[in-house]
Amino acid sequence: MNAPYLADWPALLLAFVVAPLLALAAVAAAHLVLERLLRGRDAPVLLAVLRRGRLPLRLTVVLLVLDLALPAAGFNEATGAMAHSLLGLALAVALGWTITRKVAAAFDVQLEGALPGDEDLALRRRRTQLAVFRRMAVSAGVIFTVGVVLTAIPAVRAVGLSLFASAGVAGLVIGIAARPAVSNLIAGLQIALTQPIRIGDAVTVEGQWGRVQEITATYVTIITWDQRSLIVPLSHFLEKPFLNWTKDSAQLIDTVMLSLTFAAPVEAIRDKVAAILAEAPGWDGRTGKVQVTGWKETGVELRILVSAPDASRMFELRCHLRETLLAWLSADHPEALPALGQPAPKPA
Repeated sequence: MNAPYLADWPALLLAFVVAPLLALAAVAAAHLVLERLLRGRDAPVLLAVLRRGRLPLRLTVVLLVLDLALPAAGFNEATGAMAHSLLGLALAVALGWTITRKVAAAFDVQLEGALPGDEDLALRRRRTQLAVFRRMAVSAGVIFTVGVVLTAIPAVRAVGLSLFASAGVAGLVIGIAARPAVSNLIAGLQIALTQPIRIGDAVTVEGQWGRVQEITATYVTIITWDQRSLIVPLSHFLEKPFLNWTKDSAQLIDTVMLSLTFAAPVEAIRDKVAAILAEAPGWDGRTGKVQVTGWKETGVELRILVSAPDASRMFELRCHLRETLLAWLSADHPEALPALGQPAPKPA
């Protein structure tokens, strides 16, 4: 028949309105029952998978019911085949969207429970791996869905096959063009497994100090001390050297250099530094030394070696030491400071 009979409108109403509504009601009831069963149990991943991605799941169910009810419409063969193809493509997209959203939800709930602290290397390692694997899973889901849709369209499939058959150089061109993306994808997998950097690490890259804020499938975002975003390709961390201040531990040892005159009271300075460190909240108590590391004709060089739990508190501790010692020396030992107009020599 060329078109559905009007006399069949009850069947059409049942197939294309009532049946999808009943299917949605069944999905909602199933969600409600499963959520009540899981609510009293320690199953955050299952709950997240159940709660998220409901929209694409409902769309998938509706499209599936419509596809099954399509024969009841009474369309002619050509129209029915076209409608079946369109519903099939839409169903493939909705199903891929549903699966990708559910997989992402499973990773998201794990990421929410793995917020890294400066000193918790295990959590930072776990968060980095989860973030990289989540993006890889989502990318794989999107690529697979697009591939299924394209291969289901005869015209697109024929064009693609003819291009590769008639021009063998096309594969080489595509391979060269995709090399950076593939390189970064492989680099992301290597970073997730070997952990040269982690989310939250303090690093120095291209002379810029900052913290790793995000690791995507192609690049790393580093927030510098002045709140700028430094974007670095993933492959950089496997091909070029960089400094990771928190690779094995967030704890640091650093120095404060002082250039003073020969009249500087070294023992008094040593006692003063010990007193300052004892009251400094950023000092972790591991290291606190004052040493004379060199002298020149115009004065001596003192090195204060201190330790702190992480890079941020180390910076604050070094500034606090300089400011407090400058005020103390100016008030109690002005002879230790270089004369006005004669700056102290630079450290060797």
